[in-house]
Amino acid sequence: MTKSPAAVLFDMDGTLVETEEYWGEAMFELAASLGGRMSAEARAATVGTSMRNSMQVLYADLGLTRSEEQLQADARRVEDRTGELMATAGIPWRPGARELVGGVRAAGLATALVTTTPRRLADVVLASIAADLGADPFDATVCGDEVPARKPDPAPYLQAAAVLGVDPGTCVVVEDSLVGIIAGLAAGMAVLGVPALQPVPPAPGLTLRDTLAGVGLPELAAVLAAGPAMEPAGC
Repeated sequence: MTKSPAAVLFDMDGTLVETEEYWGEAMFELAASLGGRMSAEARAATVGTSMRNSMQVLYADLGLTRSEEQLQADARRVEDRTGELMATAGIPWRPGARELVGGVRAAGLATALVTTTPRRLADVVLASIAADLGADPFDATVCGDEVPARKPDPAPYLQAAAVLGVDPGTCVVVEDSLVGIIAGLAAGMAVLGVPALQPVPPAPGLTLRDTLAGVGLPELAAVLAAGPAMEPAGC
């Protein structure tokens, strides 16, 4: 009999909710204010990464050099604008995500939200999810400003597993971005990848699907059975 995971660890933007487009819009607006136009390739390279990395990708794309103070101000501007878009345009689910989160909770599996997004914006999404489901479905949340290192480092996923009190090898990570998938695999976890804005190559321990629609407990058990591919980094 295929064993269910002890915990399911979900990424947020682009995995559970349709908010990546808001980050993109904010980035494109910043690029225009700096006198340039961000390429689609550069935008794709920022998916799932930290704001610092995103700013560096943007500056390289535009051929700009900015000071540390300017980088911090630009990053804050993108975050503020993304928050505005979340508040005004809404936070829709990705296909199949609501059903999967609800099914995992109904089954009594431990859950965590693991996102690079800072707490102040993640809380906006968490409030929307809780209001829609009638309760907060996550036993733990780990945000980008609460970890010693961000994805693709395994630290966020290892931190979530520690909070939940579960072995990383018994967890399934659900991710859309390449850096998030790398982080989950490096943490020694099996990963279900649902890439949308970036191509993701096959890898040991990784199960790829086009969408979360139709994914339930049997599919998560199959993902766990296919991995993990390695011991957690640092072990």
